[in-house]
Amino acid sequence: MKNFHLLAAILIIGALVSCNSELNKDAVSQTTEIIDPLPSWNERNAKSAVFEYIEDVTNPESENFIQISDRIAVFDNDGTIWSEQPAYFQLFFTMDRVKALASEHPEWKEAQPFKAVLENNIDDLAKSGEHGLVELVLASHSGVTEAEFENIVEDWIKTAQHPTKKKPFTDFVYKPMLELLTYLQANDFKTYIVSGGGVDFMRPIISELYNIPSEQIIGSTLKSEYDYNDGSPVIRKLPEMDFVDDKEGKPININKIIGKKPVFAAGNSDGDLAMMQWTASNKLKNFNLYVHHTDSIREWAYDRDSHVGKLDKGLDQAREDGWLVVDMQNDWNTIFIKEN
Repeated sequence: MKNFHLLAAILIIGALVSCNSELNKDAVSQTTEIIDPLPSWNERNAKSAVFEYIEDVTNPESENFIQISDRIAVFDNDGTIWSEQPAYFQLFFTMDRVKALASEHPEWKEAQPFKAVLENNIDDLAKSGEHGLVELVLASHSGVTEAEFENIVEDWIKTAQHPTKKKPFTDFVYKPMLELLTYLQANDFKTYIVSGGGVDFMRPIISELYNIPSEQIIGSTLKSEYDYNDGSPVIRKLPEMDFVDDKEGKPININKIIGKKPVFAAGNSDGDLAMMQWTASNKLKNFNLYVHHTDSIREWAYDRDSHVGKLDKGLDQAREDGWLVVDMQNDWNTIFIKEN
């Protein structure tokens, strides 16, 4: 009789364990179905393509498996992770910086492109072209230490607002792209920002915002000099360009700083095309993604004829080579981290 009760108890416990196991399996299954790493992406081909690639290259049993040490992902910033219209956000910082320094430079009242900035004459500023914009950056970003410049940027971003939307610039970060960054990071991809923007402008703003360490943010740089400064060493920014991290400069900097070809690249313009081509040449299975600005209602619609973020040759090669072109209007159910 004792053995009978013992056997019955064992059977009951086994049944309960089995039942709980089945319940746990159901719970896990339901949880798996509920958790979506890309909830701001609509259930379309773009989202499926991202999932399929990540699942394939992180599967040890797949012939396309990529070792963690080779999982390098590079992202452009302007127009790819945050907006860039009606001009790059760093330009607005530069204009505000020129105005703040104007009292120390009375000659700027009559000298272009500074005169255009002080008079808020965007047409004349545009006429100065790339040379004029570089001149503004050199004058407004130099003459201070790296630490001083970082503080200036941090103070500016706290109060600065988009000129037409009248909201903080940080509101215009793309939620779907932040989700993508997080998804890649969760799958052991080392994520880098590789942008034409100034590295010293980006680091104080986007490192925490994107959860990317400052040393993994690559951008254009001014020349600088070391000053021992009586035992309190500083790095001073000089009014001379060091490196422009755009177009062909992107793969050059990737090779110099990262030292490996990426397997994943995201951009939005012809300025990113060389970076995409470099990534596509990786013998490991790779993935290129272009953000196509097609939503004139929630953001802006532009590509081939835009004065900012022109996407022309890149769009053609993406379609020819089968790179993913994300249709912002149709592929994203949410655009910004804070809806406007």
